[in-house]
Amino acid sequence: MADSGLDSTTKPASKAAEQRLLRHRQELHHWQKNAALLRRRNLITGLAIGTFVVGMFGYTILSVKQERILEELDDEAKIHIIRGPRTGANS
Repeated sequence: MADSGLDSTTKPASKAAEQRLLRHRQELHHWQKNAALLRRRNLITGLAIGTFVVGMFGYTILSVKQERILEELDDEAKIHIIRGPRTGANS
């Protein structure tokens, strides 16, 4: 009787361990089966984020260049305004 009591307590514990092992094997099989798909999705996501970052950087650099050009044009316009209009007498 004492032996049967020990078997009954160890049996559910071993059954739970077997179920965990089976579940682990199923998850491992699932990840191995879908690894290529996951890599492809990660690559596409990485390329999309990288493209967005490079585009934003390029846009920022372009807009800063345009601001500098506009500031230079404004400075030249101010100089011409200060000098006054060109007429035959002051040209």
